[in-house]
Amino acid sequence: MANPWAGEVAIEIDGERRVLKLTLGALAELEATLESGSLVDLVQRFEGGAFSGRDVLALIVAGLRGGGADVTSADLLRAEIAGGPMGAARAAAELIARAFMVPGET
Repeated sequence: MANPWAGEVAIEIDGERRVLKLTLGALAELEATLESGSLVDLVQRFEGGAFSGRDVLALIVAGLRGGGADVTSADLLRAEIAGGPMGAARAAAELIARAFMVPGET
């Protein structure tokens, strides 16, 4: 079960419930994967609804790796994510919001 107070988000991939978490290491890998801009730019894209499929995939992979899975983007290219692209985008947005949530905020 995902613990929102620890920044975790649950997602179902290929019928298996997985936990996403953005650790400091996962955030560093995410920033390197994006190759341009910063994490602040990524947050702004999600807040403004201007994110790309690449942004969503990079966040899901980073979250899985932060949650302990040894995966790459290539591993998810044919994966079935519950809720389809919108379900993945929703989980990615929730993940990045929880990563930067100040304790005590709701």
